This record gives sequence, structure tokens and C-alpha cells, in this order.
Amino acid sequence: MPPNDQQKQAPKAYILGVGLTKFIKPRGQVDYTALGYEAGIKALLDAGITYDDVDQGIACYCYGDSTCGQRVFYQFGLTKIPILNVNNNCSTGSTGLWMAREAVRGGGGGITGKDCVMVVGFEKMFPGSLSAFFKDRENPTGTFGAMMAATRGVTNAPGAAQMFGNAGREYMERYGAEAADFAEVARVNHEHSSRNPYSQFRDVYTLEQIMQSPTVHEPLTKLQCCPTSDGGAAAVVVSEAFLAARPGLRERAVLIKGQCLATDTPDVFNRSAISLMGFEMTRYAAQTALREAGVASFEDAREAIRVCELHDCFSANEMITLDALGLCEEGKAHEMVRKGDITYGGRCVVNPSGGLISKGHPLGATGIAQCAELVWQLRG
Repeated sequence: MPPNDQQKQAPKAYILGVGLTKFIKPRGQVDYTALGYEAGIKALLDAGITYDDVDQGIACYCYGDSTCGQRVFYQFGLTKIPILNVNNNCSTGSTGLWMAREAVRGGGGGITGKDCVMVVGFEKMFPGSLSAFFKDRENPTGTFGAMMAATRGVTNAPGAAQMFGNAGREYMERYGAEAADFAEVARVNHEHSSRNPYSQFRDVYTLEQIMQSPTVHEPLTKLQCCPTSDGGAAAVVVSEAFLAARPGLRERAVLIKGQCLATDTPDVFNRSAISLMGFEMTRYAAQTALREAGVASFEDAREAIRVCELHDCFSANEMITLDALGLCEEGKAHEMVRKGDITYGGRCVVNPSGGLISKGHPLGATGIAQCAELVWQLRG
């Protein structure tokens, strides 16, 4: 449905500047302070402003003590602005961007309107797969693990790989996807990363090499799973009034036309492995953001969208997310992959950055890095 009058009149928010560090293996070689500082300075330079122009800071990270954000932002200056610290797992960076836009638009949540908000995501992670840090309390994903155990059983593979791998298995059972389709998703992402100087990995693989790498949890092999990473990313979000006062900066600004931050629907526990990974939540968020942007339907979106950055923590998640975002007809994501419609020369270039699978996944920086890639693509 088209946007209503209230949506048409809503205040605008723009990405004015972005910055990124190279994503690297988590070996403790670079501290989070340096990662956040590099990304932030690059974003300020890209925006053409100074830190004195910033009204609010938002720091995004999962691995670190409380107020790491202040430690990073104080390197830019001591200007008395509010600095918020965000921890929202793999969506941490995207959450920070949502908060920045809400602040700039005078949004809710007790955040007063601002004209310039700087979001900096950074992560200094531990090597190996993700695991719970606090062992003496309930795991926040415990109910999801219990549902997986009740419906698909448990193996010795990393928990996230099991959950997303199970979603891939269900996609195969329902719609006829094959293991090679998931491997092709990874092959494309690795190929895309060869052109990204910020990517953690830049090696190109054949489909056979992807499929023959060690099995993690069928249909997933090692080269279909994202690595843990150290890295930083930053974005400067500004209001219409900020640009009006600085007309020379407008040509660099990219309008955020639609955005949605969402959580699960009751369907998440309907015993489907695909639903357990947030399919309905993703579909709702996509519909809401598209509607706000003036795109009436998924059919219209498929005609309009030519580039997409999505969360491919595993190739299976890219497959079900292509479907949830409406980039293909229901149950036909694997056909989109087979036709070459997720890469150059196809209908929509998906993850030109190389995606999480090859670019890397420093949790607090990931969503902002995706934003940076799209800004660069839209600027041309």
C-alpha cells in the first residue's frame, strides 16, 4: 500500500558520511579503540564535517565492558554530547543506525531530536564460533535452542550453524533446493569480496571447492559460514535542516527512505526451522520499510531493487532471507540463485561487499558496514 499523509510528511534523515576499517581475523592485533577511531575519522572526513558538528554519539559493540563507547568517542573530542552504548547481538550496528535516524527525525524512545548523530560500530572478538560468555544465568537464546532440540535434535556443531543449517534443510524439503544452491550463494559472495579491499577474505573459489570444504552442519560447509572478525565501521546521520544550513554537502547525502527495526512474531515457535530463524520478522520488517519508502508491494520491489546487502551469516540464511525480503517469489530463492540473479549481470547484485561470509562479521560493525557499502553503491 502507498504511504499515508503522515508518512509523506515525516522528517527526513540522510547518511552524510561513512567510514570502514579493513576487517581482520580476531587475533588481538588491533584494539577496539583504534578500530573505532579509524572508522569514525573516515566517516567525518567523508561527511565533510568536524566532530564539533555532532550532537550525539552511538557506540555499537558486543564484546567489551560497559562504556567502551565513551572510550572510543572521547578520542574525537570532549564536547559534552550524550553517548549511548548499544548491544543487540548481530543487529547491533543496524540498531544503532535505527536509533540515529529516530533521533534525527525527533523520534520516540525518549531521544530528543538531533541534527547530526554519529554511529560507530567496533568489535574486538574472540577466535572461533560464537558462544555464551556468562555461564551462571539463562542463555538469551535458550528457548530457541530448546525448540531446535525438540524439532531437529542437537549435534556437536556450533549452535548457530545448526539452527541456520536446519533452516536450509527445511528449505530443501519444502521447495526443492539442493546443497549446490547454498554452495553457489557462498561462491558468489567470495567472488564479490575479491573486489573489496576491506574484506577479511578475498580468495575466489569454485563451486566444487565450496562443496568439498569441511562439513559443519549439512548443507553447510566451512566456506559457507561467516568468520568472526575484528573491525570498525561508522556513519554520520543528519537532518534536512543540517543540510539546508550546509548546501555544499547535499550532493554527498543519501536519503534513508525506509527503515524498520522489528522483533519476532508468535510464528517463531511454530516448530518450523525457517520460522525459528526469524522469517516472519524479516518479512514484516521488509514490508514496513518498503511501504515507508513508497514501494507498494514485493512485486514492485523486485522491479526496483538492483542492489542489496543482507545478513548472510550462513549461506542458508541468505537463501531464506532472499525469500523473506520478497526479492523472489515465495519458495523460489534457489531458482534466483541458479539463474545468476544475485550477482553482476543478473537482476539484483546481492552483497557486492562479499557479505558476512567473506567480508567478515565483527558484530557491532556489520550493519554499519552494510550501510557504507550501499552508500558507496548509490553514490556511484
